[in-house]
Amino acid sequence: MLKQRILTAIVLLAIILSALIVSSPLPFCAVAVAAIAAASWEWARLNGLRDVGALLVAIVVLIACVLGWKAGLMAQPMPLLWTIVGGAWVLIAGLLLRRGVPGWAPVPQPLRLVGGVVMLWLAWLAIAQARFIGVNFLLSVMTLVWVADITAYFAGRAFGLKFTRNKLAPSISPGKSWEGVWGGMAGVLVLSAVWIWADRAYGLAPVSLYSLLAARGIWLLVPAVIFLAAMSVAGDLVESLVKRSAGAKDSSQLLPGHGGVLDRIDALLPTVPLAMMLVAAVSS
Repeated sequence: MLKQRILTAIVLLAIILSALIVSSPLPFCAVAVAAIAAASWEWARLNGLRDVGALLVAIVVLIACVLGWKAGLMAQPMPLLWTIVGGAWVLIAGLLLRRGVPGWAPVPQPLRLVGGVVMLWLAWLAIAQARFIGVNFLLSVMTLVWVADITAYFAGRAFGLKFTRNKLAPSISPGKSWEGVWGGMAGVLVLSAVWIWADRAYGLAPVSLYSLLAARGIWLLVPAVIFLAAMSVAGDLVESLVKRSAGAKDSSQLLPGHGGVLDRIDALLPTVPLAMMLVAAVSS
């Protein structure tokens, strides 16, 4: 299992880095299309479709991404869209997590499927637009999610339940603790400080998400980064809720040793659109 996990990670890293180092944003956007289509197939299977039905959902999302690409949406500023999407993510994630695992199955299947298709297509568009802004900006957002996850894991292992009596969401993800969440938030604050220093010291262009936020003051940077870290946790929990409702451990076995594509990108789904919302707000 460990060997599979390492080999899969190496292959994925090679694909992502190869697409990123190209000056054109198009190769990375194409990789993102493939990932989102695969995640859509997994979403359909988690919500009751099999074989042809799940494949059709993936094809629909693939076509939607291609149409958005052809329409030139990747390079168009969309402040209103990202404000609406960001607000929807906060409200819907809060409602779903409040209702818990039992609250997912009663949601009509067509609504779950359509909601997932829209969510994944918007995530692709946000990722593509972030790449059009620049590699430095895109990596600053993606790394926030990764650092929040890694530092939350280690903080949870070291301090879990030492300062609180209850776990974060025991019925959804029993391994997560409040101490882990706080550790993740601390981790991204350190990350933002280091990244801002690197932007200034090495003249990185375009600037990162952190530098854009810091330009408006630390009073905006700190709560914004903490908010994004919290929403990355919410994205992870929402996917865990859906998997538990479906009785699945992983979204699929497409990535040997890692589970499914959706398992790897769940925290990015709300975070990247919300980052685009913040960029639109500070750029106006």
